[in-house]
Order: sequence, then C-alpha cells, then structure tokens
Amino acid sequence: MNKSPFIPLGALSAFLAVAFGAFGAHALKASLSPYSLGVYHTAVDYHMWHAIGLLIIGVLQQQNSSNLLCKAGWFMFAGIIIFSGSLYALSLSGIKLLGAITPVGGVCLLIAWLLLAYSFIKSN
Repeated sequence: MNKSPFIPLGALSAFLAVAFGAFGAHALKASLSPYSLGVYHTAVDYHMWHAIGLLIIGVLQQQNSSNLLCKAGWFMFAGIIIFSGSLYALSLSGIKLLGAITPVGGVCLLIAWLLLAYSFIKSN
C-alpha cells in the first residue's frame, strides 16, 4: 500500500479549517466588519472543501500512485495556502493588495481539480 502525504495534510488542513471557523465565529464576530467577516468565511469554506479534496486525493493515491494525482495534491495544497491564506490575511489586516494574490491560489485549485479529473480519465 502506498503512503500518501495528502491524507495527513488533508486531515491537518481540515482541523485548521474547523479551528479558524470557530475562531471567526466567536472571536472575530464583534471585531470585523460584515465585509471582512464574509471574506473570512469564504476562506474557511474553501479551506474545508479543499481539505476534503486532499483527503480524496490521498485515498485515491492509496490505490494508484499516479504522478497526476501527486501533482493534483500539491496544487490543491498550494491553493489552500495561497487562496484561503490570502483571504484570511486580507480579512484580518484590511490590506486590499492581498486580494491580488487570491486568484493565484484559485488557479492552483482549478488546476488541481482538472488534474484529478484527467488522472481518472487517463486511468480508464
């Protein structure tokens, strides 16, 4: 059985998404503007969905150690860090320039999903 780094990375990422979500719901609710709180919640939502995506990639890698799956996992991990990370930073700091980084993370997430789909098509 192949050991995939994406199962522990996905689990840790999901843990952090829950922790950040709880922090936002309890500690930040009173201190952030509605706009900033919305941006923060978007970061948490994408963070969690893509943590689940990492777990899926990790499980699939247990069955097939495809190079495409590995690339998909790393793109997804990078996307979580860049997309959600820039939104967390934007919402907490108010520095609008950080929003310019977010699309780079979004592109990483899109590439990850395309690589995942392509790895399935190629294996069939």
